[in-house]
Amino acid sequence: MRETTDILISGGGVAGLAAACAFGAAGFRVICVEPNPPVTKGEAEGSDLRTTAFLHPSIPVLDRAGLWARLAPHAAALQVMRIVDAGGVVPEPRVIKDFDAADLSDKPFGWNLPNWLLRREMLARMAELETVTFLPGLATAAVTTRESEALVTLSDGRRFAARLLIGADGRGSTVRQALGIGVRTLRYGQKALAFAVRHTIPHGNISTEIHRSGGPFTFVPLPDQHGQPCSAVVWMDHAAEIDRRMALPPEAFREEMMTRSCGLLGELTQISRLTAWPIIAQIAAQMSGERTALMAEAAHVMPPIGAQGLNMSLADLTVLLDLAESHRADPGTAAVLDAYHRARHLDVQTRVMGIDLLNRASQIGAQPLRDLRAATLDAMYSIAPVRKTLMRAGIGVR
Repeated sequence: MRETTDILISGGGVAGLAAACAFGAAGFRVICVEPNPPVTKGEAEGSDLRTTAFLHPSIPVLDRAGLWARLAPHAAALQVMRIVDAGGVVPEPRVIKDFDAADLSDKPFGWNLPNWLLRREMLARMAELETVTFLPGLATAAVTTRESEALVTLSDGRRFAARLLIGADGRGSTVRQALGIGVRTLRYGQKALAFAVRHTIPHGNISTEIHRSGGPFTFVPLPDQHGQPCSAVVWMDHAAEIDRRMALPPEAFREEMMTRSCGLLGELTQISRLTAWPIIAQIAAQMSGERTALMAEAAHVMPPIGAQGLNMSLADLTVLLDLAESHRADPGTAAVLDAYHRARHLDVQTRVMGIDLLNRASQIGAQPLRDLRAATLDAMYSIAPVRKTLMRAGIGVR
């Protein structure tokens, strides 16, 4: 026996949960399945201590989903994106350039929130929606598609027929593999280390990206805790270096962290555990297949530079939701899904390759090339039209 639904979402990470809320708020019947039940407390074992910056073009779809009113009180604004080149012989700032959102509009670039908190608020919103059923602890085991529907078998044996299947199930997507959609993968030999810190100098709503070699060291503002300024840190480097640092005694780790941060936010105190993950870039050959749309990391993966990852996922969601609402009688037709692929795939390719170039530049170790990188940053920033064009491209506005 099988159950029916309008939309089945495979994957209940942040992107999948946002999609479930958005489609549920739009009146579609939604099933969302996720093999790993979300952890919704920062101190709990297995919680996701990374943060997500929502750039302001992503806010409308969060509003439509009924999420932004829940998230806004917990968010730290990102008013300035600061790029620091510390690639000289001595690890200290030699070029500092600020990209200020005020040069474009009266809005900040975006707002930053912890991922565990996003899951908490998204689950609370889903609980308000009678149209949404969330099935944690269950995975998509098998997918068969035909012209009229997608047939999905879950890990507990339950079967669903959906008019539209959304694969939001990560870089190793079961849905993508079931449809035979290939991927192009770029590997960097890097990992990213994520944790939170308390610091003595206020961040001033400035996201600071420090470049030396191996990858950027980035401070992303968090709301103050107990009256003390805090930031999330994403520290990218060669995988062996990240592994070595994770094994260091606390004081030795702190010393390396202080050196790499160039002391820009003063004394740093680590206030969360360390988590690490491998860095790759990946692009699916197609964003859609029969009765199926791929979104988020099932469709595209990139290094965590420029707050692009989840914002691209929300751009996927915006296009797919618009198409579904304009074809409400059947949101999973070939015409809808072809239109989705055409609307998103070129932008995905362009952004992934752009971030690929930035990441390779950030890895540079040779001193002459680091000097060239600093000179290029200085020159590009000094030309106002170029600076504004880069800012608009970064947040996804024209």
